[in-house]
Amino acid sequence: MKITDVTVTLFKWDNIPMKNYDHAVNATHSSSDLGFVCIQTDEGIEGHALLGICLHPASLEAPFLIRFLKPILMGQNPLDRANLFERMSRLRAQVSTFAVCAVDVALWDLAGKVSGLPIHALMGTYRQKIPVYASSEQHDTIDGYVEQALAVKERGLHGYKLHPPQNWRDDIAACEAVRKAVGDDFNLMLDSRSAYDLGEAVKVGRAVEELGFLWYEDPLPITDIYNYTKLREKMDIPVMATEFPCGWLDDYAPWIMNKATDMLRGDVMIKGGLTSMLKIAHLAEAFAMNLEIHHGGNSINDVANLHIQMAIPNTSFMEVLLPHETWWHGLVEEIQIDSDGFAHAPSKPGLGYEIDLELVEKQKIAVLS
Repeated sequence: MKITDVTVTLFKWDNIPMKNYDHAVNATHSSSDLGFVCIQTDEGIEGHALLGICLHPASLEAPFLIRFLKPILMGQNPLDRANLFERMSRLRAQVSTFAVCAVDVALWDLAGKVSGLPIHALMGTYRQKIPVYASSEQHDTIDGYVEQALAVKERGLHGYKLHPPQNWRDDIAACEAVRKAVGDDFNLMLDSRSAYDLGEAVKVGRAVEELGFLWYEDPLPITDIYNYTKLREKMDIPVMATEFPCGWLDDYAPWIMNKATDMLRGDVMIKGGLTSMLKIAHLAEAFAMNLEIHHGGNSINDVANLHIQMAIPNTSFMEVLLPHETWWHGLVEEIQIDSDGFAHAPSKPGLGYEIDLELVEKQKIAVLS
């Protein structure tokens, strides 16, 4: 089997709810574009993925995917994923993890279709379902967090993570109000999105520790390994870093060796695909650490994340970033969460979820090949 073509069909995404998640990450535009990535073979079997997110249109990445990654793929056996990933990952100066992710996910989708197995079964299935928690946008008022947290609990989900106002006093107040509203038996997490210096981080950390939060995520600047190490020494609550500074497997080494985080963080988009995430999961497991998986930025990436979560022992939850409409678009059917708050292992070959090709054609902007 040989790869005969790689294309990216750009299609428009309109009516995106505009939300803020921190002072820098703002979904301020109501439209973006996604890319339908299609890897074709001489046996007629295709691998599919989506490129782009609401905040980062596929049109920014697709030209580099075609220029730099397509030549690596053409004429190659698509089942040689490890070799192809290694070659793609050497082009860090030319392409982002976003583009590598889209190609890698499409290759895994293709392999699953060839074998007749879902991706998690190719990796080796560990579980059939996983509990889901919801992750907030920023709210203008404390009441906004309280109302959303109560709705999440009522829906049957297994936790609620705050993206707070990013002023340490206001952040503590929001956490206190949410804990009071949902009670002591509901999982809460805080993701401060690098809002604090060390002194502020200690104050907030001690507060959420007292409130019984499950973890304390990204309180300090993303590359501040030195102060993360100091913070972790002062905290009993697990401290989580490594979502953004670690784009590739070897980027994790200084965080682990300096004992700067209690858990590893990642998702297929930021880390370069399923191949990379599987390596990171095994790295974490070797140090008795969890790899808690961040939302994937678009619908197919969250499906890819779900396959990883079904295949590894050292992860606890699936994350859903609210509202769904800001992040999920382009599938015939989105991931379903049952009434008990669980997402289930896909059962169909490959990714097991279909990209809406009628929508792609209707909203098509251009085809890059």
